[in-house]
Amino acid sequence: MNTNSVRNAQAPLRKQYTSDPETARIVDSARAYFAAKDDPFHSSVEPMPGCGVVLPVGVHRALGGLHDAPTPGDVLCAALSACQDSTIRMIANILGVELESLEVSVKADIDVRGTMMVDKQVPVGFQAMYCNVSLHVKEGTDPRLVERLKATAEHSCVVLQTLRSPPPVKIQFMT
Repeated sequence: MNTNSVRNAQAPLRKQYTSDPETARIVDSARAYFAAKDDPFHSSVEPMPGCGVVLPVGVHRALGGLHDAPTPGDVLCAALSACQDSTIRMIANILGVELESLEVSVKADIDVRGTMMVDKQVPVGFQAMYCNVSLHVKEGTDPRLVERLKATAEHSCVVLQTLRSPPPVKIQFMT
């Protein structure tokens, strides 16, 4: 395992962000658009517009959709899963922890009566999310190093921390 690859990639960035903090500010983006004018149950989302990747998105059967494509909730779960996975792998690389296997699965619970306005007492949105990490490291790895990996990965996962302390979200309709 090359324990310096993440450290080497990040070293000049750490130096740059220390001397010029404004350069550490980035913007991530995505764009969704409908698949067909007469289909309210399907759309497409392009994470990072211009990257060439387009994901089909459907509506959950609990909301009357076909659930034949990932739903926005599935995409949210995927974002947390992907972020936690990459965070763990990068920190393991920095710490010199050799991963034997890693799987991150995410589930989210929702009562759709809120979004369907069936019961105004039910909040709109997920009521709970569960992120399960199955992490196996090379035998003989110092348990304190594994605990440090877990704590640092939890602290540094952008999507996890965003969900725990959400930023203000502004919406603008242009008609």
